Amino acid sequence: MHTVRMTIARRRWSAAALRAALFVGCGLVLCACNTDQRIAGVPEVSPDYRLRHPITITEGDRTLQVLIGSNRATLTPMQRGEVLAFAQNWRREATGGVIIDLPTGSSNARASFEALPEIRSILIASGVPPRGVVVRKYATIGGVLGNIRITYPKMIAQAGPCGLWPEDIGPSLNRDYFENQPPWNYGCATQRNLAAMVDNPADLVQPRSETPPNEMRRTTAIGKYQQGQSTATQYPNATAGRISTLGQ
Repeated sequence: MHTVRMTIARRRWSAAALRAALFVGCGLVLCACNTDQRIAGVPEVSPDYRLRHPITITEGDRTLQVLIGSNRATLTPMQRGEVLAFAQNWRREATGGVIIDLPTGSSNARASFEALPEIRSILIASGVPPRGVVVRKYATIGGVLGNIRITYPKMIAQAGPCGLWPEDIGPSLNRDYFENQPPWNYGCATQRNLAAMVDNPADLVQPRSETPPNEMRRTTAIGKYQQGQSTATQYPNATAGRISTLGQ
């Protein structure tokens, strides 16, 4: 009878130990599966890099800084060209007026103030409305030379920030690794470079219409092609500036 009781006790102890081992094993498996370490603020989105790193259109500033000497009070020829090019860019891409910031308390504050009418005249002559030019003043420290800052708002495209690696891209128990999904940072540099290179950010939202074709050139090229002639453009004075016939 004692032997039967010992056998039953051992079986119960073995069953309890087995259940405990299974419980601990399941806990370890669950802990091992929870290996996704994500950076706070990084949402889970589509694997498409264009959705992970979208190009957004915002409004930024384009600024030209002009430094006037203390005893000059006028723009140099190069500075006049820079202000003129700045005004022409305003006509093409600006979304608001022009703000001119003049330094105060600097050694060239008076010279900068005297150069202001010349800057305004270039801007207005280039198409900037007189009421669209606002003049402000800013203080400098230590009497150093201050720049005249000319600014207007414009649309800019941006993407990023890049360089985020919220998940382990190496062999791991992450779901994305087994599903061969691209890492989070994949495609970010391409989107960021495209946003930096685009000439007009509005083209990313609504592309411009096509320009009309050159009907005369098209007719000439097709006619030569039908007659078996070369369609290359023939320039009458193509060899006028040639100084050597090497390679012919």
